[in-house]
Amino acid sequence: MSIRVFLVEDTRHMQGVLHDLLNVVGTASFEIVATRTTEAEANLWLDEHPGGWDLALVDLILEQGTGMGVIPRARKAAPGAPVVVLSDYATPGIRQHCIKLGADAVFQKSQDMQAFIDYCASLVDREPAGV
Repeated sequence: MSIRVFLVEDTRHMQGVLHDLLNVVGTASFEIVATRTTEAEANLWLDEHPGGWDLALVDLILEQGTGMGVIPRARKAAPGAPVVVLSDYATPGIRQHCIKLGADAVFQKSQDMQAFIDYCASLVDREPAGV
């Protein structure tokens, strides 16, 4: 089973870290189908590829715009696919706001990486939303 990942992350180093982490999670293969670095680019890709992904990973602070503008668009583009926020700014208030916008989970990059890995591993048994 392959899980198609849409990555919204502006830091090249973090893009590489996430790619490496996803390659070692469980028995599934996670395939990053697109990476975007700005809110506008991410929203355009979502509009052009509805259902083209099974998991969205969204950072909040981007080169231009924010991930908060991407969350509702991702939710609309693939209603059954998880939208996960992975950010250094995941305070309790920010977490709550992201959930209200449509995020399924919110993880702090510097503190919640094991929980993030566990969450991704739990997706292995789910059928992809785009299928």
